[in-house]
Amino acid sequence: MKAFDPMTILTARHAQHVVLVHFPIGAFITAVGFDYAAHWTKQQALAAAAYLNLLVAAASTVPVIGTGLVAWQWALEGQSLKGVLLVHLALGIASSALIGVSWWIHWRQRRRRAVLPLYRLPVEAIGVTIVALTAHLGGVLAGIS
Repeated sequence: MKAFDPMTILTARHAQHVVLVHFPIGAFITAVGFDYAAHWTKQQALAAAAYLNLLVAAASTVPVIGTGLVAWQWALEGQSLKGVLLVHLALGIASSALIGVSWWIHWRQRRRRAVLPLYRLPVEAIGVTIVALTAHLGGVLAGIS
């Protein structure tokens, strides 16, 4: 096996998921940080940065879910999921949904040119918590934790 061979990288059993998952995690946590800062300082530049990071996070969940499902099929040959892997899948879906809902709240209010609702802050905080739990279980599955 060659470490820098493109075919080795592209055909590894679950390497794509492990690499891609960092994009929505980082973008979402950064977006929430910007959003909280924008809420406290009332700076529109921070709110715009939060929106763009939420957009990147929401869009990048699509390939992450796809590569996760492909990894399940390749690595486990479609076997029934149990234990930590099943919880990781459920939390991953919940994470993606919360990231999407957070982006949608911002998108809807930007379209209406209205003030962002305060309920978005606890939704985003819950989203960061669920994302962190999902990432922790992913680390456990990868043998990192």
